[in-house]
Amino acid sequence: MSTPGESPSIFFLGCTGFLGGHLLKSLGRELPTYNVIALLRDLSASRRASVLELHPNVTFIEGTLDDGAIIEEWSSKCPIVINTASSDHWPSVRSTLAGLEKNSARHPGNPPVYMHVSGLGILSDNCRGEPVDPANIKWWSDTSLNLRDCDPSNTHLELDIPIVDAGTRTQNIVRTMIMFPGWIYGLGEGVQKTTAPVRYFRDMCTQIGRAGTWGPGANVMPNVHVKDCASACLIVLKAALDGKAQEGAEGLYFVGSDQPMVSMHEWVSAVGDWMFDKGLVTMGGSKPMPAEIVDPLGHYGWSLFGGSLYAKVKRLYTLGWEPAVSRKLSLMESLPAELEVAFTQMKGKLSAV
Repeated sequence: MSTPGESPSIFFLGCTGFLGGHLLKSLGRELPTYNVIALLRDLSASRRASVLELHPNVTFIEGTLDDGAIIEEWSSKCPIVINTASSDHWPSVRSTLAGLEKNSARHPGNPPVYMHVSGLGILSDNCRGEPVDPANIKWWSDTSLNLRDCDPSNTHLELDIPIVDAGTRTQNIVRTMIMFPGWIYGLGEGVQKTTAPVRYFRDMCTQIGRAGTWGPGANVMPNVHVKDCASACLIVLKAALDGKAQEGAEGLYFVGSDQPMVSMHEWVSAVGDWMFDKGLVTMGGSKPMPAEIVDPLGHYGWSLFGGSLYAKVKRLYTLGWEPAVSRKLSLMESLPAELEVAFTQMKGKLSAV
């Protein structure tokens, strides 16, 4: 922990990622006196320079999410830990929580803060891409959410439940906050310029020569621009530093804009049309993917790409958050630029081989 007169430190996992880059830049702007200690697998001069463009006050630690001892050590030292790196890498979260527990034990009455970015995949109704009668839709609110009420087969819960447990125990407590974004879109300002689903569908559609969905693609989810998602994380973190954030069992924050939800069929069809216009696939539009594509991802793929996520965002609005960028640039309006960048990146990687 920081001592009197010493600048407080933030241990940051995932600062080179799509969301992490935006959040790192926001930290440099809004909390400039906080030192950031960043875990990076690549400590090349170019990679370090790209991070320092976002935030000038960063110390680099070489390592990956599999380096449990390093993660545990720095989590035990820093008063704040932020994880935007992975919502499904349990070993790194286990190491983080172990370090934070030691941190808390050494500082009774002043427990550390842990912000973890999960996702709304915890809410998947597993409808397998089929339309759902509105009368049968279950809407979830973050003000009444109990993670143990979610389908235990859904993504992220293996990590999220132990995090909440760490934030609700009586001994060596950790001040935990979990962010649950929907579909994050837009162009990144950091090292990673595009969201993971865009890159995944880029590669998959290129591989089979057309675009497609898990089942009919009638499933929907909330969406949010990456800048709004980063601002949500920052608002919650600043509220925590001011002692005003909900934490532990109450520290569960859905992140989604108030813009219309878009079905997977509509989004993927737009991907297919764009690729067809560029001569990258043999047909436009979208139709269900064949078994040889969807089967390798198993239930994970069906839950994530074939399930609907019905979420009511409430906690963020009580803190003054507004999805300002999402209201100006919608998911579908942003898509062509994202595809341009994603395919340019792919060409760059191929030319480097």
